[in-house]
Amino acid sequence: MPLDPQAQALLEQMKAMGFTYTSDLTVTRAREMVQAMKSVRPDGEPVAYVDDRLIPGPAGEIPIRIYTPEGIGPFPVLVFFHTGGWQVGDLDTQDPLCRRITNPCGSE
Repeated sequence: MPLDPQAQALLEQMKAMGFTYTSDLTVTRAREMVQAMKSVRPDGEPVAYVDDRLIPGPAGEIPIRIYTPEGIGPFPVLVFFHTGGWQVGDLDTQDPLCRRITNPCGSE
């Protein structure tokens, strides 16, 4: 099965920027790649409201971001756990994707 053309274009763009995933990729290099990709992706779309909060966790506070869609609530809740193995990425690297799915899902 061929790779989706948009996914293929992204992989080619990453390769042109010198980013490749290999078995010896270090966490530090993966973080650098994720941060650099922020400069080539589109900004997130507008949502009605964004709220950064902290919630208690077993090892301290955990930052979360709540996106509220346009429209009149109450809204259902969708929980999104970003990829990265708890080592790569952060709220800001996932922001455009979360914004993109907030309005169509109609959820917080």
